[in-house]
Formats: sequence, structure tokens, C-alpha cells
Amino acid sequence: MLFAGLVCAQPSASEEGIPVTDPLVVAKCGSCHGRDERGNMQRISWERTTPEGWQEALKRMILVNGVSLTPEEARAIVKYLSTSHGLAPEEAKPVMYDVERRIHQETSIPNDNIGHACARCHTFARALSWRRSRDDWKQLADMHATRYKLPVSEEAIAYLAKVAPLHTPEWESWSARTREPKLAGRWLVTASIPGRGKYYGELRVDSAGDEFNTDVHLTSLTDGSKIVRFGRGAVYGAYAWRGRSQGAQPMSSAPDDPNNVAREVLWIAPDQSTAEGRWFWGQYQEFGIDVKLRRASSDPTVMMVDPPSLKTGSEASRVRLIGDGLPASVTPADLNAGPGVIVRRIVSGTASEVIAEVDVASDAALGKRDVLLRGSVLPGAMAIYDRVDYIKVTPESAMAAFGDQTHARGFQQFEAVAYQRGADEKPHTADDVELGRLNSNDLTWSMEVFYEAPNSNTAFVGTVSATGFFTPAANSPNNNFDVWVIATSKNDKDKNGRPLVGKAYLVVTVPMYTLNGRRYVRDLDRWIDDGPAQ
Repeated sequence: MLFAGLVCAQPSASEEGIPVTDPLVVAKCGSCHGRDERGNMQRISWERTTPEGWQEALKRMILVNGVSLTPEEARAIVKYLSTSHGLAPEEAKPVMYDVERRIHQETSIPNDNIGHACARCHTFARALSWRRSRDDWKQLADMHATRYKLPVSEEAIAYLAKVAPLHTPEWESWSARTREPKLAGRWLVTASIPGRGKYYGELRVDSAGDEFNTDVHLTSLTDGSKIVRFGRGAVYGAYAWRGRSQGAQPMSSAPDDPNNVAREVLWIAPDQSTAEGRWFWGQYQEFGIDVKLRRASSDPTVMMVDPPSLKTGSEASRVRLIGDGLPASVTPADLNAGPGVIVRRIVSGTASEVIAEVDVASDAALGKRDVLLRGSVLPGAMAIYDRVDYIKVTPESAMAAFGDQTHARGFQQFEAVAYQRGADEKPHTADDVELGRLNSNDLTWSMEVFYEAPNSNTAFVGTVSATGFFTPAANSPNNNFDVWVIATSKNDKDKNGRPLVGKAYLVVTVPMYTLNGRRYVRDLDRWIDDGPAQ
């Protein structure tokens, strides 16, 4: 793993290091990482990374090198290094999917050689969440060759030294303008929970020393049900929120219960006006809440539009605008979704919700529309479409796991999303328009196991519910299975009159196995080489 790169070795002075000024870091790390007259410490001064990267590095120093630290000292060291030897927000955002524990298709790996060297055992984001001098990248590759018996890839070293160097304009700019996080107050929240739909509400943040206490109140857009959670978090590097929270209600036995204890990972915008991220839980962190935050203000704010798409030629469709501080009196002229969308009348209005009836012209331009209510604009909030061209099941590929004596089962929630073909008139291309999540009442869910006779019983692998929730069988067959998870539309049909169908590829596997004398354990969406089998 990349955090293992902290070893007692001296990089060359070909690049200027970042001096270490924290007395605690100097005292606890200086016995191995020597410090020169400029304050540079071996290895540490030639590396930058995320809070998770420094935390794992520190764990290794404790376990392997016997560094003695109290929990308070460890937190202080990680906080200092994440700030003074961290990433700029612009550097961190592209690799947030790793620490947010998201299933993510790796599309940025330039070729197979670099993929084999840098993403064989972990996500490519794990490599790109570090910034190192070229000499430090070389030493990391040498360490991998020694510890994991991987050949040194000069191509990978050259690539990483180019795209993830120690010194970058983003880091220089951020270092000069970073400031203490001032997050206390009221934040507006929009959220999405796979299988449950969209939510809206508010988050209150209170300062608690150098950390923050939170409570969030969310309301389901689908059925009005409530979720209340309380938590505590800290901010690293002035933008990286890391916290934990738990529901106000007792947890049920359902593994996807949103009252579960969750880890929180948020990316806070440099101006501290917005934030986004994921709160997640589960044996493999497969359950989660996707959240977006913005500071509440005195101005009217539209947060969400329901439904998110309207069909051309539709009449008197009811549209809900969810918001904060909305005008007390709204007229049709105050609401605008662009040419071809006519507001017939305002049905009702409060400070948090406006309901309008709208008509959509048969020749209205297709695609995403901004929705405006007086001075508030919600970009791309509504899609205008003429037909549903296909449905996509997400995640498109995933992994679930049987349980064993030490691992709970790993589940997977699937959703079906409708799409329109886009301006190029071709489906499955980059300009396709997402129309929104399909309700479970509009779908039939099923599954097919590869290499099984048609219509055979698949209960020995698991089941998929009417809401797209896959549950592995309670008794492990001690084998791996490839499965199609299939969503069939009850209403939308293709040009030949057949129901639209979407499929996702699922591997249902054991949580751990041994091959060629090495042990492999299941991670979120991949296998991890865990070292020699005991």
C-alpha cells in the first residue's frame, strides 16, 4: 500500500522539501526521519497526502517501528500533516471517491502497465492521493518491489512524478490562503439514499473546541418520512471533514437502516459556502447517504424540484419546488423553466414549498433546464424529454459477499435510472439526459445466475427484492457466482413495443480466499492481496 512508503531513507536534494515545523512531529518522528538545517525531515518533507494517507502511515510507524503515541498525540500529528503536508482542495476532489468508499469505474489509468503497477491491489485514487518528489516515487516503487515482489516500473514512476509532483500551483496557492474552518450555523441539505430516494432538510453545526457537533433533520421527498442524526466531526486542512454520526432512533436489524452509525466524509469548498460527500456504513461500507450542503442565507433558495423531468405535450403536471425562505406570495410569472414550459397556476406556497401546475409544449426543446424562482436559480433541475430511450441499473458492476465466522454478509442496493438519448439522437453516449430514478412500483426486479439453467432456483446465491435490494444467501456455498441483476420497466417500451430492460453485473463471492500461498480479502469492489497465508 502507498502509505507504507514512510521508511528511514534519505531522498536526494534534487527538489526543495517542505519543512516540518511542528514540535510534536519533530519529537516523535525525528529519531528515524532526520532533520536538516532547513527543517526538512527525511521522507516526510517530500510527501503530501490526505488525512487517511497520513493516518495509515502513522499506524505503520506504530506497528512496525514501535513509535509510542497517545491517541491525542496521534490525532494532533495527523491534523498537522494533513494541513501543512496535505493536498489542496483541487487536488483532493478528483480522488474523493476512494475515501468516500464509492464504487467507481477507473477511467483515468493511462495504460495497462501503469494500471498493473498502481491499481492492482487498490484504487488508482490511492496512488493519486499522494504527492511526492520524483526520488520519493522511486523509493516507493523500490519498497513495493521488495515487500510485494512487484517489478519496478520506470514508466509508472515517470507518470506519477509528472501528474502527482510534490510542488504544484494548486498547493502553492492553497498554502498561501488557507484559513481556519468557520462552519458553525445552519446548512441546507439535499441527500440521496439508494433504494429510498431523495431527501431534503437542514444541518446545524456547533463549534466544540477544534471539532464540531452536528444534528441533521431530513425529510423524504417520496413519502415525507423523517431521518434525524447526531454527530461529531473534525476538519483537516481547512476543507476535509471527517466525522461520525448516528440516527436518533434505535437501529433496526435491517442492514440498510439509515439510523446506523456512519462515517462522514465531506469535501468543503475553499470559500466554505458549500460541501459535498458521503456518509456510509456496512461491512464493506456499501450503504450510504450522498449529501450536498450549502450555507443557509436570508435569500430565497430553491433546493430541489420534484419531479425532475417532464414529458413534452404534458398538461397540468404538478411540480413541487422545495426550498428555504421562499417568497410568501408567488405568481406564475415568478417561476420560469425556459421556453416551452408554461406555468398554468400556483397551487400553493409556503416558505419551504411551492406547488405549481405546468404545461409543456409538444415542441419544447429537449434537455436539462434551469429552474428559476424569483432570485433563486437551480441549475439543470428539470429535464424535458419526449420518450424514455433506455434504463440503466446502477451500480453497473458491483460485488456482494456471503458471510463467514469473522465477516458479516455484504449486500448491494441497485437502482434503475431512466435516460433520454440526447441531442445526437444516439443512446448510450455522453450527451444522454438523465431523467431520474424509477419508482419501484414501475419496475420488476429479477436476477439470473450465469451458467445456470433458465428459470432455475437461484436462492442458494441470494435474492433481489422488489426494491432492487440484493441479499446474499445466509449459508455460504463457498464459491463465487456471476449474476445479472435485471430491472424491467412496467410502463416504458422500446420502438418494437418490448419493455425496457436494464442490467447490472454482480459478483457474489466469499469474503476471503487463499491462492498460491497468499490470502486475498474482499474490499468494496475488488480483491486485496493481504499477504502470505498463515
